[in-house]
Amino acid sequence: MPSIWPSSAASAPVARHVPSTQQPAAAPTALGPTLLPLAPGSLRFPVPGLAPRLLSCHPVLTLHLVLALIPDTILPAVGRLLIEFTSPMPLERVQRENPGVLLGGRYTPPDCTPAQTVAVIIPFRHREHHLRYWLHYLHPILRRQRLRYGIYVINQHGEDTFNRAKLLNVGFLEALKEDAAYDCFIFSDVDLVPMDDRNLYRCGDQPRHFAIAMDKFGFRLPYAGYFGGVSGLSKTQFLRINGFPNEYWGWGGEDDDIFNRISLTGMKISRPDIRIGRYRMIKHDRDKHNEPNPQRFTKIQNTKLTMKRDGIGSVRYQVLEVSRQPLFTNITVDIGRPPSWPPRG
Repeated sequence: MPSIWPSSAASAPVARHVPSTQQPAAAPTALGPTLLPLAPGSLRFPVPGLAPRLLSCHPVLTLHLVLALIPDTILPAVGRLLIEFTSPMPLERVQRENPGVLLGGRYTPPDCTPAQTVAVIIPFRHREHHLRYWLHYLHPILRRQRLRYGIYVINQHGEDTFNRAKLLNVGFLEALKEDAAYDCFIFSDVDLVPMDDRNLYRCGDQPRHFAIAMDKFGFRLPYAGYFGGVSGLSKTQFLRINGFPNEYWGWGGEDDDIFNRISLTGMKISRPDIRIGRYRMIKHDRDKHNEPNPQRFTKIQNTKLTMKRDGIGSVRYQVLEVSRQPLFTNITVDIGRPPSWPPRG
């Protein structure tokens, strides 16, 4: 992976709150009208029939309970963010603005105990420019969300056809090798930045789809089964679906296969409110050696037949380099080459 550290210092955009009368109001809830902030890192809220609870790193309760009881719209956060990709982005400034982030992109809130340990996995090749913006925006967001997390950039070696899902499988395994405490995995494309920090990068009792309203799709979900861009699964959920498919070489299809795996194992997709799950995509041309997969539609139809043999249990790769940078851990891997496709027609 070409070095992207350091670069010359220059002015850079800072994510800031966008006040708006159009921001969604807190929905009525059986819990009462709002959360009541206490000391930093703690929240108290009324639960019918229960004594008030003190929550550190809101929430300490498992997220499925919190999501059931507390709407996304009333969790305290900055809210909508102004996201732009035009200013220069020196990584030195990102590092200065995130002094609590340790080597390798690890962070733990200093004043509370998070309920989960989150690994953020990014499939990667030749996207240094995008990675700078992603780190600039996401580190502050994740810190405000009071997560204990690590950032893993899984860099595909060579110039053979790109394989996003296989890289995500590699990231899952390699993150656990570094820290067996990881119990939540967020899988994010490097060109997608959330526009609202109330879109919580945590895992719940169902697989979570975060990027439900991208600007490229007019801030709408393109179709009901869409599971692309940014998603999250607990360790248990990931293993239950045998991870992700390894046989989708090139662009497209793997996220639909993952959706099928989730459905076939009896789970359902959880999503934030569409007003919260908005994302900006960094515009770019299609990558070389990431052409559309001509077999993707056939493969999607056969998920039920392939998911038991093709997944986390069958992934093969070789780690070439592990480099712990100030803001992330880069893992360069050789994942092999795609099989030769028969001629079409």
